[in-house]
Amino acid sequence: MVVLQTVLPFFAALVLTLALGSPLVALLRRHSARQHVYEDAPKTHAVKTGTPTMGGLLFLPAFAVGVWCKPDGSAWALALLGSLCAMLGSSDDLISILRGRNRGLRALQKLALSALAGIVFLGASGSSASASGGTILSLGAHALHVPHAIWYALALLAIVATTHAVNLTDGLDGLAAGAVLPPLLVLSWLGWRAALPGVASIDLATAGAALGFLAFNRHPAKVIMGDTGALALGGVLAGSAILTGNLLLLPLIGGVFAAETLSVILQVASFKTTGKRIFRMSPLHHHFELGGWPETKVTGRFWTASALLSLVGAAIAR
Repeated sequence: MVVLQTVLPFFAALVLTLALGSPLVALLRRHSARQHVYEDAPKTHAVKTGTPTMGGLLFLPAFAVGVWCKPDGSAWALALLGSLCAMLGSSDDLISILRGRNRGLRALQKLALSALAGIVFLGASGSSASASGGTILSLGAHALHVPHAIWYALALLAIVATTHAVNLTDGLDGLAAGAVLPPLLVLSWLGWRAALPGVASIDLATAGAALGFLAFNRHPAKVIMGDTGALALGGVLAGSAILTGNLLLLPLIGGVFAAETLSVILQVASFKTTGKRIFRMSPLHHHFELGGWPETKVTGRFWTASALLSLVGAAIAR
């Protein structure tokens, strides 16, 4: 019975996502909520233009499932952060749809608004965050502490960085949804171990929704999560690491997202300083695409990398 209650959020969200997926795709098509591919994306991506977007709306019911299963403070805080990030992402998606091109909110606007969502989350988490306040890495009976002001700054940075890292990764069918599953499962275990059942519940429900979403998002995708889903997933990842006191573990278990972001930073820095590019194209998944790898191969390899990095992270956290 205990095992059933533990995994209930995962399977409940999975079934709910599978049930709601087709109606949502039909609704998005009916209202012309369609993706517009970046002009500078690989030419092979042109066929993705017209695919329904904002599929990340399917993650919102999962947050409700997570709260319903374990309605404690940490669950409410995580659900709030995920929902705020989804609202930010949906605003960006809607602007892109209305403009008829993949140009929504400006980068600084998205960074500022995601930081605002982080501030609201850190304020709302209250006592739920007090156990990890000042803790940036918990390893069994050991913990690394920093002054609260530094912890707060790192927590806010983690939210902003992770939301946009997942967004950068969401460039291939199924890539972000599949890559987010292993770190979510690790964070759910860390939440359970830290006596934060709400964190475990939200993470498991989000993982179930991500798996269900893959039924519609695998290649060739019937729907794209858009910023709506990518920012929401990043928010849940960062918020879970914060609440469980595992901020320093996040770049490892979320290594795929970190690598994608780093590739963009290095590419821009190299081009601006030397006029040369390090990668064929960034983010990193495009580099492998232009190297001749099929989209499905890139996605599969990145999923594998995410799983391996998450296993290493879980081993370190034992």
